Amino acid sequence: MRKILVANRGEIALRIMRSAREMGIKTVAVFSEADRAALHVRYADEAICIGPAASNQSYLVAEKIIAACVTTGADAIHPGYGFLSENAEFARQVRDAGLTLIGPSPEAMEIMGNKLSAKAAALKYNIPMVPGTEEAIKDVEEAKLRAIEVGFPILIKAAAGGGGKGMRVVDSVGDFEEQMQLAVSEATSAFGDGSVFIERYVSSPRHIEIQVLGDTHGNIVHLFERECSIQRRHQKVIEEAPSSILSPEIRSQMGKCAVDVARSVNYVGAGTVEFILDEQLDFYFLEMNTRLQVEHPVTELITGLDLVKEQIRIARGEALSFNQQDITMKGHAIELRVYAEDPLNNFLPDIGTLTTYKTPKGIGIRVDDGFEEGMEIPIYYDPMIAKLITYGNTRQDAIERMIRAIDEYEITGIQTTLGFGKFVMQHEAFRSGNFDTHFVSKYFNTSSLVNEQEDEALIAALISVIDADNTKSLLKSNVLEQAVSNWRKNRLKIK
Repeated sequence: MRKILVANRGEIALRIMRSAREMGIKTVAVFSEADRAALHVRYADEAICIGPAASNQSYLVAEKIIAACVTTGADAIHPGYGFLSENAEFARQVRDAGLTLIGPSPEAMEIMGNKLSAKAAALKYNIPMVPGTEEAIKDVEEAKLRAIEVGFPILIKAAAGGGGKGMRVVDSVGDFEEQMQLAVSEATSAFGDGSVFIERYVSSPRHIEIQVLGDTHGNIVHLFERECSIQRRHQKVIEEAPSSILSPEIRSQMGKCAVDVARSVNYVGAGTVEFILDEQLDFYFLEMNTRLQVEHPVTELITGLDLVKEQIRIARGEALSFNQQDITMKGHAIELRVYAEDPLNNFLPDIGTLTTYKTPKGIGIRVDDGFEEGMEIPIYYDPMIAKLITYGNTRQDAIERMIRAIDEYEITGIQTTLGFGKFVMQHEAFRSGNFDTHFVSKYFNTSSLVNEQEDEALIAALISVIDADNTKSLLKSNVLEQAVSNWRKNRLKIK
C-alpha cells in the first residue's frame, strides 16, 4: 500500500493523513469547491477537486472518488466516518475497481447496516436483545398485540437508519397506530425504507459501545468500552473511556458479546458494537457501526494504540500484532465534540467566520480539528469544528483538565458547544457518574450559560478600562469577582 486516498474532509481527513505519513504512505485529498483552501487539502501529498460544494455532488459520488484514485494512482481508500464510510454499494465498487477499501466487506456493511438483519446475526451468538420484534412490522393490529405483550412504553424504530430518525416512543396502546404511521413516514423520507420494528422502551438508558478490531486471519479483539450517554437529539456530544459505571465483570461480558457480534459477520477492520445499559446494569445489543467512530481518540488514549494505523495494517493483510490479553487499559479520557451550534437555541447549527480561533495546550490535551483562524464554517456539512480530548490518570483528572482546556479554547465569530461542555463537566450528575441519555432534558438549563457569558463579558469590559499595573492586584483581591456579584444583585433588583 503506497498511496491512500482519503475520501473525507476536515479533521478526520487530517487525522488519517497524519498516521499514514508516519507509516511512510503517501496521501491524496479530495475536496469540493467549498473546501479548496481547507487544511486537509494543503496537508496531503496530492489533492484533486471532485465537484461542487453540495456533498451529493462531491463527497457522496462514488464514481468521482474512484476516478480520483485512478487519476492519482492511489491503491487504497480510507473513507473516514460519515459520507460513504458505511455504504455497501460503494465498498463493492471499490473492490470491483481492484482497489482496497480500508474497512469491512460490503457484505458485513449490508448486514449491520440494517438493524433487523444485525439483530438476526447477533442472535446466532445469543447476544442479549431488548424484548420486542425480530422482524419488520407489517400488520398494525398484530404489532399492537405484540406491543401489549412487551409492555408499554415501547419504542418504534426505523430498521434502516439512526440518529433518532424514524423513532417514536409510545406510552399507551391508544397512541400506537398514529405513532407507527409517523415513524414509517419519517423512515421512508430519511432512508428510503419504511421498515420499522418495536422494542421495550428503556426509560433511563446509558449508551455504552465497545471498540473491536478484526483481521483477515480470523482474529478479533475488543479495546474496552466508551460511554456515550451525553447526547442531544439522539446524537453524541461527550464521550469518555472507560465508563464510570461498569464493573470488571460486566466489562468482560460486554467485550465478549461485542467480539461475537463481529464474528457473526466475519468482521474485518475497526468497528463499534453499541449497547444500551438499563438501571439494573443489564445490557442489550443496539447496533454495529462498520467504520471508525468520531470518538475513537478516547480509546486510543487509554490503550496507547493508533486505530488508523491498525486499520491500515489490517487492510494490507497483516495479522493483529497483539491478542486480547496484551491489551491493557490505563487512565481516563474524555472527548467533547466542539460543534458550531448554539446551545441556547436548541443546539441549532451556527455559521460564520472563525474570527478568533486559538486551541488549548498542555499536558493531556489533544485537539483534532480541521480549521484555523479566519476560515469560514461552511453550511454544507456537519457543523463539528473540532474534537477536544483530555486525558488523566483518573476520571477526576480528565474532568478538571477538560474544564481548563475549555476555558483556554478561544473561539469567536460563531456559537459553539464549549459552554455546554463546561456545564456538563461541572454538573454533579456527571461528576458522580449518575446520569443517562436524558441528561440534557433533565439538567441542562440555558440560563446557566447566559449568566456565565454575561459574567465573562463584564469581566472583559472591566479589565479593558483598568490599566495593566492595577489588573493583577485587582484579580488577587477578588475585586472583579465582587464586581460581578454586585452587578448580578443590582441586575436582579432592576428586574
